[in-house]
Amino acid sequence: MTTTTLAALVPLLPFLGALGGLAVGRTAPGFVRPLAILPTLTAAVLAVLVAVRQGGGRALDAATQLTPTGSVPIDLALHLDGFAVLVAVLVTVVATCVQLYSTAYLRDDARYPSYAALVSLFTSAMLLVVYSGDLMVLLVGWEIMGICSYFLVGHYWETPEARAASLKAFLVTKLGDVPFLIGLFALAADTGSFRITKILAAVAHGGLEHPTLIALLLLAGVAGKSAQFPLHTWLPDAMAGPTPVSALIHAATMVAAGIYFVARLLPVFAASGAALVVLAVMAAVTMIGSGLAALAQDDIKRVLAYSTIGQLGYMSGALAVGDRGAAVFHLISHGAFKAVLFLAAGVVIHAAGTNSLAAMSRMSGLARRIPDAYWTMTVALLALAAIPPFAGFFSKEAVLVAAEHTALGDRTVAPAAAGWTILIAGLLAAVLTASYAVRLWLLAFRGRGAEIPDHGKQPLAMTSVLWILALPTIGFGLTAGLLGDWFDGHGLTPSLTTAVLSTGVTLVGGLVTYGAWRHTTALAARTPIGAVAAHPGAEPALVEAEAMTSHTAVYGTIADAPDPADPGRLLLGPLHRHAVTGFHLDALYTALFVRPVRAAAHLVRFLDREVVDTYVNGTGAVTRLLGTAVRRAQTGNVQTYVSALLAGSLALAIAAVVFANVNAGS
Repeated sequence: MTTTTLAALVPLLPFLGALGGLAVGRTAPGFVRPLAILPTLTAAVLAVLVAVRQGGGRALDAATQLTPTGSVPIDLALHLDGFAVLVAVLVTVVATCVQLYSTAYLRDDARYPSYAALVSLFTSAMLLVVYSGDLMVLLVGWEIMGICSYFLVGHYWETPEARAASLKAFLVTKLGDVPFLIGLFALAADTGSFRITKILAAVAHGGLEHPTLIALLLLAGVAGKSAQFPLHTWLPDAMAGPTPVSALIHAATMVAAGIYFVARLLPVFAASGAALVVLAVMAAVTMIGSGLAALAQDDIKRVLAYSTIGQLGYMSGALAVGDRGAAVFHLISHGAFKAVLFLAAGVVIHAAGTNSLAAMSRMSGLARRIPDAYWTMTVALLALAAIPPFAGFFSKEAVLVAAEHTALGDRTVAPAAAGWTILIAGLLAAVLTASYAVRLWLLAFRGRGAEIPDHGKQPLAMTSVLWILALPTIGFGLTAGLLGDWFDGHGLTPSLTTAVLSTGVTLVGGLVTYGAWRHTTALAARTPIGAVAAHPGAEPALVEAEAMTSHTAVYGTIADAPDPADPGRLLLGPLHRHAVTGFHLDALYTALFVRPVRAAAHLVRFLDREVVDTYVNGTGAVTRLLGTAVRRAQTGNVQTYVSALLAGSLALAIAAVVFANVNAGS
């Protein structure tokens, strides 16, 4: 079987699994779990085989015309380069782990069949984006992911948080997709093709007439899908969905799609220096703003959500300085440790009965109750903070080295201004990343107070995948020197200067946060905190849903808790109240967009009801009155009809005589 045939099966198998799961979900529920796991697992094996066969060498292409359009054709095409085959391995491995984890996490959920089918469809759509060699086919996967995220984030549709979050995620990403679609058509109009290889060839020969306009239109869609400023606000709220869904969205699908798209078409963006500077500024604001917001969150999953936004900012920064190898290297590294963090967070929430870090800080013994989650989450947080020798250190260093080379003029793909912007913002973000990672670990696992109840051993399906994903979290970075052929053929090893500098500022951020925690932790015993909804023996999904509901009920918001013992509150000072709300961007968007749209809708409703309906109803009323009058004349009495006829004839005769006399007199 050829490599391209195997590659075609990789997105097809999860798609068939999704169809099968939906078909037998009600009639044969015993087949749902095998149909969720086995096709995705087989796709993972095939993706590894495709990666081994491709070997980081020349890209493999295969295409057949999907449909004639009369102008720009649409092809069903595969484009298998080093980036595509490695990202496909990431997607399938994480999706398999999520499906396996979900069998225990949602073991008693009545909607599990549809959930598992949507996860498989989600996986298939991302794989279509990864392997596609045609932008229109890529767009199909892009949009399918959007609708899947809507249903999966809203899985707990009984809760108002989930309903609002799913709608917000859909609308914000669609807001970016409109200019994205226009940009795709403009790109095809300039280059004469939707095929990625032909587009890149046209760009190499100067075939783009409007590079800046096209790049900025495409960046709007990327900002929405990959949660970059200013369209990032949907991602923290999307934590209202089940934890496995959060792991899938953050680690291997959806948010990775935008970064991967820019990496695929980087020469298009590099054709415009202005677009790269815009991307650099967008990445810098995203990195720093999300780091500050993460330091203020009380919900453990929202901390991780803002950390994802910040790490995506690093990837965007690598692309802004023209190094797609560093961007995809960090994408894969981040996918591994972020999947561990979210899946471990699900175990933590189940064991603690709460998603509130403030409440966890009043508990003791959590680390002993869930040793698998404790150790794997510790490793993943070290990788997130870029501590050597974990994967996050090597991939983040690759981004900073690329920024340094651009800033100093050693690379000329992007303007030096973009390099300096990313280098400075990246170092500042490293401090913030270490700070919120240490804060999360201390509050979750070093709490002081009553012993946490023993809920028994966590299911093997949930703990085993943590160790599977911990392996690349620990060791993937060490392969950086061996994977150069898969990443455009250049090395990804750290440089001494940036390694020492970034590790130094990381340690400073962690130590300062630890000192703040030691200073404030004495207050924890004097300030009781609620928002715990523990149910020993209940399925983890139920505990999570009730934890979110109780958090909002007790504290009034899912993001914050009035906890004076929080070291983040001490470190941020007066900035805390702004950071916890995401710097009021939701309020700003409500004022600028939501309220005017609602006001316009109310005006249209008023005009429709009070003006248009008035005329329509008035026409009907006049017609009814005339009908009533005519109906009164229809008595059925012959004498009445004859009398009316004679009276009418007499009136006409009199009128004729009068008219004749008037004319004769004149």
